[in-house]
Amino acid sequence: MTTKIGILLSGRGSNFLALHGAMERGDVPAHIALVVSNVAEAAGLEKARALRLPTVCIPHRLEPSREAHEAKVLEALRHAGVEWVCLAGYMRLLSASFIAEYPQRILNIHPALLPSFPGLEGQAQAVEYGVKVSGCTVHLVDEGLDSGSIIVQHVVPLRDGDTAESLSARILAEEHKAYPEALNLLLTQRWNIVGRRVVYS
Repeated sequence: MTTKIGILLSGRGSNFLALHGAMERGDVPAHIALVVSNVAEAAGLEKARALRLPTVCIPHRLEPSREAHEAKVLEALRHAGVEWVCLAGYMRLLSASFIAEYPQRILNIHPALLPSFPGLEGQAQAVEYGVKVSGCTVHLVDEGLDSGSIIVQHVVPLRDGDTAESLSARILAEEHKAYPEALNLLLTQRWNIVGRRVVYS
């Protein structure tokens, strides 16, 4: 039996498609048990439906509180038997109580080399700051903002004349490689966290 993955997304879902493709090729020993979106018109949700994957839309704007919204999301994940959660452009911060339901089993990808440039628009931050390299980071999710233990990082050099858009496109290509790589590592290797570091044995 392969590991059951839940995907949370809010937008186009390109990283979700990269994960799905890697699973279909046998590169990651897992399958997508459920795709959840908080945005009814999310392109990623339509792509998941086109692939005949189980989907559910739980709009956060229709719930009275974050707690109420997260309770519905967790209920859907439990019902699908989800074992790991991958955030793929999910534009909601998860509460401590949500994270506690999947301790060290929630992954996120960020378009910068953390701990530099956390939060929104990491690519634009990198261009504005004038760094020579940027990239992407796959990390475990904790209660902070893009602050969980790092699993995989891919480096993308900045070019003269780069804009946030041109850098974003090159980083995205690396994201599609890094996310499956990181998930495969965690599912196939023995590991634990020592301090902030993920150590494999």
